[in-house]
Amino acid sequence: MAHIDYYFSTISPFTYLAGTRMEEVAARHGATITYRPFDVIAAFARTGGVAPKERHPARLELRAQELRRQAAKHGLAIDLDPPLRAVNAAPSSYAFIAAEKAGGGDLGRLVHAFTGAVWRDKRDIAEDDVIADCLDEAGFDRGLAGMAMLQGAEQYTRNLEDAVNAGVFGAPFYIVDGTEKFWGQDRIEDLDLFLSGKL
Repeated sequence: MAHIDYYFSTISPFTYLAGTRMEEVAARHGATITYRPFDVIAAFARTGGVAPKERHPARLELRAQELRRQAAKHGLAIDLDPPLRAVNAAPSSYAFIAAEKAGGGDLGRLVHAFTGAVWRDKRDIAEDDVIADCLDEAGFDRGLAGMAMLQGAEQYTRNLEDAVNAGVFGAPFYIVDGTEKFWGQDRIEDLDLFLSGKL
């Protein structure tokens, strides 16, 4: 049985565009998943990348076009200039870690709830009430918002170190059985083909 380490950011528009398609692929192949929220901006700095705000206008223009096209392709609403897109990802990531430990909900839906709150709904996922709404949407206890922050912070830091050590430099990023790497929501089809033994 294959195992997927899923590195993602709760503020990544490309993680939002992934929806729950990776989870559907994993279920089809009986693969297990470890969810690893991490600080993608810090990862950029450590792996030769550049944060979006520092990129050349030509790159930002193409990025905006790609986001629009990919959202349309997958039937997802997207606001290409949400006022809260630069929000702190740490609180929602801590809450995700707490939810994973608590159980009782759908982790794939929770990733999509957080990213959708930013890129679809213009909400600040650093606020406890927004975090609670996302937890509830994915079937988790709303009371997890604001809880276990220290434990979540420690895991979040470890996830960044694990990501850099594993060769992760963006989000979403999928690693199968510790070796086969797929970067981006547009590589989920390739992930499916790989798990099918066709790649």
